[in-house]
Amino acid sequence: MGLVIPTPAYPPSIPAKTTVYTIRLFILLAVLFWTVRNHVWIIGQAPKIVIENEERSLQDIVTWDQHSLYIKGKKIMLMSGEFHPWRLPVPSLWLDIFQKIKAMGFNCVSFYTNWALLEGKQGNFSAEGVFAYEEFFDAATKAGLYLIARPGPYINAEVSFGGFPGWLQRIKGHLRTPDEDYLAATDNYIAQMGAIIAHAQVTNGGPIILYQPENEYTVGVSIPFPSRKYMQYVEDQARNASIVVPLISNDAVALGNNAPGTGLGEVDIYGHDAYPVQFDCGNPSTWPPLALSGTYHQIHEIQSPSTPFSLVEFQGGAYDPWGGPGFNNCAAFINHEFERVFFKNNFAAGATIHNIYMIFGGTNWGNIGHPAGYTSYDYGAAISEDRTITREKYSELKLEAEWLKVSPDYLTANPGAALVWTYANNAAITVTRLAGNSTLGTGSFFIVRHSDYSATTSDDYTMKLPTLKGDISIPTLVDALTLHGRDSKIVVTDYDVRGIKLLYSTAEIFTHQKFENTTVLFIYSGPNEMNELAVEDTDSARVVTDDSVKVNRSEGLVTLAWDTSPARRVVQVGNFYIYIIDRNSAYNYWVPEINESLSLIVNGPYLVRSASVDNRALSLSADFNRSTTIEIIGAPQNTTALIVNRVKTDFMIEDGRMVTNISYSAPSLNLPSLSDLSWAYIDSLPEIQAGYDDSMWVAADHQSTNNTYQIQQTPTSLFAGDYGFNSGVLLFRGHFTAKGTEKSFEIKTQGGTAYGHSVWLNNTFLGSWIGSASNANYDATYELPGLAQGESYVMTVVIDHMGLDGNYVPGIDTGKAPRGILNYRLASSIINTTPITWKLTGNLGGEDYVDRARGPLNEGGLYAERQGYHQPQPPIKNFTSGSPFSTPGKPGISFYTAPLSLDLPSNKYDIPLSFSFRSVAGGAARIQLYVNGWQFGKFVGYIGPQTSYPVPEGILNYNGENCIGLMIWRMEDSGDKPVLDFDLGAGVPVLTGREPVTLVESPAWSLREGAY
Repeated sequence: MGLVIPTPAYPPSIPAKTTVYTIRLFILLAVLFWTVRNHVWIIGQAPKIVIENEERSLQDIVTWDQHSLYIKGKKIMLMSGEFHPWRLPVPSLWLDIFQKIKAMGFNCVSFYTNWALLEGKQGNFSAEGVFAYEEFFDAATKAGLYLIARPGPYINAEVSFGGFPGWLQRIKGHLRTPDEDYLAATDNYIAQMGAIIAHAQVTNGGPIILYQPENEYTVGVSIPFPSRKYMQYVEDQARNASIVVPLISNDAVALGNNAPGTGLGEVDIYGHDAYPVQFDCGNPSTWPPLALSGTYHQIHEIQSPSTPFSLVEFQGGAYDPWGGPGFNNCAAFINHEFERVFFKNNFAAGATIHNIYMIFGGTNWGNIGHPAGYTSYDYGAAISEDRTITREKYSELKLEAEWLKVSPDYLTANPGAALVWTYANNAAITVTRLAGNSTLGTGSFFIVRHSDYSATTSDDYTMKLPTLKGDISIPTLVDALTLHGRDSKIVVTDYDVRGIKLLYSTAEIFTHQKFENTTVLFIYSGPNEMNELAVEDTDSARVVTDDSVKVNRSEGLVTLAWDTSPARRVVQVGNFYIYIIDRNSAYNYWVPEINESLSLIVNGPYLVRSASVDNRALSLSADFNRSTTIEIIGAPQNTTALIVNRVKTDFMIEDGRMVTNISYSAPSLNLPSLSDLSWAYIDSLPEIQAGYDDSMWVAADHQSTNNTYQIQQTPTSLFAGDYGFNSGVLLFRGHFTAKGTEKSFEIKTQGGTAYGHSVWLNNTFLGSWIGSASNANYDATYELPGLAQGESYVMTVVIDHMGLDGNYVPGIDTGKAPRGILNYRLASSIINTTPITWKLTGNLGGEDYVDRARGPLNEGGLYAERQGYHQPQPPIKNFTSGSPFSTPGKPGISFYTAPLSLDLPSNKYDIPLSFSFRSVAGGAARIQLYVNGWQFGKFVGYIGPQTSYPVPEGILNYNGENCIGLMIWRMEDSGDKPVLDFDLGAGVPVLTGREPVTLVESPAWSLREGAY
């Protein structure tokens, strides 16, 4: 992810605010420096750094020039979206996401690999089951998408430790530096993951075309930075793993780090991030000032003129913290209007490698997320966490991507400056020209936006544009054009439509195709607009239209003008058919590829996944959320059969278009009421009971720590990472012999943002820090009951581990901020303290984790987890009957499990299911949701915001028995009887053409050797 400086929990010796502000100031100054350099240098001649592509390339399939990539000799616009397979742990659903991305007109997906999930124990690399990548690569190939591989080793990505495995906390060297112990620690991972990626390169018939070493290696503190030696080491690791595709970088801001021509550590293609409006989802209608860059192209020409302008991560949504407004707000913030203004501004700068972060966010299941975020990683992306595509931003992206697919002249057009008055007659309008090559006769593109990009007003304007026929003033048949608030348009001149030339069009182009003897163009516009188009006509072709379109024929031109209407108009100029539609109608059209030279245009379905022609039969794979009339434009004339979702379907031919009707009726789902399930209960905090035996627990006996971030302030280390516990709830048991004078217990714990802790003395509840949206650690003092001199006591401390901090800025090593007990004092007098001997536990086995199917982070240290009771078919004989809907009122931790049978028509319908929570009464509680052993929700209702938890089919068995588990940690005494509202709900079922979903391996409970 992009430029976000975390606020870490600093050791007492480092003033946190001062350090963070210093980092932020440094980056702001760096950005200003480049802007000033750009302003000064573009007055004269920008220096050119010439890198010969042929000299750097290790293969000849993926090449590049200053404009774009070439794949197998073909120049391409790379329109890409970010999707992490490990955030959707159902491999058979990866194709579903890929098809939805492909249907938008995209041709690429970028993905991170997560080291923490693959090498949970140092030296033990495992990429199997849901963590294997081969099916991901195969699905991308089947969908017709390229891939950009981004294995780090550091990825950030709002995951625990930025994707580093927890054992790296014990490395003494600085992370993301050339310190030898850090480099050595990365070798096995990159060798193994690199080999997996190498096998799937396009040179081996796979989909991977680019490889990104490191990530956002942009600014360091207290160390020499940037380290070219370090970057070269990471690049050499990739090459030694047989990576031969080009290496592309991802600078967090455009500082030119490791750009071609900079020497040691340089990459093949330079790229950078941009998150221009940042992440204030609480104010979704407010775009901050100075967010829209007008200097992207000029800075690129300074930094990397020999490579394509590459935005390797551009903002496609926003992360949301604990206590935030929720991801629906983020989707409203980074919405379709943002895409129109900011993405088209990227195109104005000539971006030809354009990756949107995220296109599908998914879920931070099983403790994989960072502490600043909750379970959902929806991100407000175009594809929602439940895989639905109902956000308008999905459709807007489709319009833009499809235009790029049919506009090859864009790839060589020369971006100019953003200008006022030059092309438009209104100072409220700014226009950037991408100039075509007049010698080659290629077209130009004019990106029109408001000078105040955040303006919500409507402004009228006219334009004077250069064309190959000379300057023209438009419009000619109407008085003015209109740009509405938060909109941007792409006006074209000298535009080629399959051999037919448009002199200009003020309406935006969606797509065009040539079908046998006819050429079809689709153009669209927003509401309450007048638009105009002129097509060159040297043959005086017959024009057929209706009265709603003005027509003027003169000097070899046919000029059309119209106002936007929901009614579709089709204008025929000879064998050229111009479909005029409004933008909302354009959203309903799809352009599935039959082959490289033929695509259909399909109107109607919720989604068109794919199309094919075989033996005079046209097959569509499509989804429907309502009864729909399908209209197919461009079907071969000899087509005799139409097959929709493997079912032969009757059709009619209307004006050369194939038409059929698909009937939809929502199925009856009959979801069970969760309160009616047969719930069973077990105490998951037996540790506070008299006589509990902790002899098998790990002794916290390290006299010192390797942790270089946090000063050890206790007699022995109480940092969980020192003992191999890197995720999930932590438990500490402190044994002491009382002096009889102890009155209070002071303790400072650290678990990450929104964490909490609870403390018991024997079985007496002392209190809790219930947590907040801002605290990563907390000092608490608890009053003690009278203690008997010479008696033995046990202090039990439960700490919610929310994930490890990211390690965004090399040199600070914030990711090493430990989880556990930072300090404590059991005061027996003003001066004296009573010594405590500690033991601790996290997940059973720690880094030798037991559950290989669900990975190293899915489990924590609570008793029911250590025993594996959260898995299917636990030993109910050890449980008692009890319901989570009315739980014991006293503080403690209870585990509930119940079978859940489902019988849903998932062979025909894609049915999104979500569990939802609401604490009605009973004080602060933390709840973890387990579905067939997979931890798919952490609910902290008093902090929020998440209350609904989507769980995909494949984790849930839609046609059989499931096991649901709830771990309920009550943190307060409450006069109210605890009441929980917990239910299972369904979204709109979609009649689907997707492939069947295969259940993931979800091992059932078995007796765990050594479990305590």
